[in-house]
Amino acid sequence: MRLFWMSLALLSLAACSSNQPAPMPDDPFYAPVLPEERSQPVVPTGSLYEAKYSDNLYSDIKARRLGDIITVTLQERTTASKSANTETAKESNVDLPVPNILGRAATINGNPIAATLGGTRDFTGDATADQSNQLSGEITVTVIRTLANGNLIVRGEKWLRINTGDEYIRLTGIIRPQDVSADNTIPSTRVANARIEYSGTGTLAATQDQGWLSKFFNSSYWPF
Repeated sequence: MRLFWMSLALLSLAACSSNQPAPMPDDPFYAPVLPEERSQPVVPTGSLYEAKYSDNLYSDIKARRLGDIITVTLQERTTASKSANTETAKESNVDLPVPNILGRAATINGNPIAATLGGTRDFTGDATADQSNQLSGEITVTVIRTLANGNLIVRGEKWLRINTGDEYIRLTGIIRPQDVSADNTIPSTRVANARIEYSGTGTLAATQDQGWLSKFFNSSYWPF
């Protein structure tokens, strides 16, 4: 009994040490990157026109520089289905005739010695798995890096407080400027190496999480 309680104590310590810290708003990793401001001396010329503020008819206002903003439209939908059926059967029989010793059938207490061996083995397995996920919405991210080939690395998060809990969406990935529309939006299916995280914190999210003992009994470490 003492060994049992010691094992439970060790399992509780292991479960506590393996828990990751809860996500919090304003994570520095998802903080927007602001472009560096270049101070330029203003030369008084008496004209209202300044070249750095001008746009022509062919100007491209799509996001392409550090700190620019892009809206990602979440259009994630996955469906998976798998079915397996296995059946095996094997039957074997061995008959041992009565041996002859000096021309006579061998007997024990007048009964002839004979043996019959037989075996049957059957196995049937059936498994079916169906999974479907869907995520829709929008999240606005910022450009944190411009690659040499022109692709953009974007990253950002959005937090929503609903009643006593928080809902958040986090996204990181690589996009092509050619895939960005004129209104600076891009579908999530066009984001390469996308990492999309949608979850929540608070009382509602905590009630859906199993305790450490339930996780142990439902894990592969439970031998039964």
